[in-house]
Amino acid sequence: MEEKSEFEKFELHLDSAAKDFLKETAKWAYFLSILGFIGLGFLVLIAIFAGAIFSTIGSTMPGMGAYGASFGAAMTFVYLLMAALYFFPVYYLFKFSSNAKKAFRDNDSESLTNSLGYLKSHYKFIGILMVILLGFYALFFVFAILAGLMGR
Repeated sequence: MEEKSEFEKFELHLDSAAKDFLKETAKWAYFLSILGFIGLGFLVLIAIFAGAIFSTIGSTMPGMGAYGASFGAAMTFVYLLMAALYFFPVYYLFKFSSNAKKAFRDNDSESLTNSLGYLKSHYKFIGILMVILLGFYALFFVFAILAGLMGR
């Protein structure tokens, strides 16, 4: 039989202060996830009405013609894409909070493990999204400098 090292024998235990911190974090995460779902609803509503508004504006402006409808469809797509990207971190936050609340209510270690997995997924998604956005900002900055140099 193989002996376990001291590191493998180590088991993490949460004291009452750590449990209280996690309980309060779960409550705030639940609140923020509900607000996030409400924000998602507004984004979808804006997506629906943005297409209609820009189509109407485009048809009433001389010279715009079909461009208004195209711009409206593009705005609808952009807002729906934003809603789709926004859904995942809000969903992960909601699942973290609901599983953490269940873990402390039922004294269930598996639910706590699941909740921390959702919290990891939430931050991983936000981190990847930030790296992508910073990449876009860097590209925009480089193209702006190149455009400035070419305009000289």
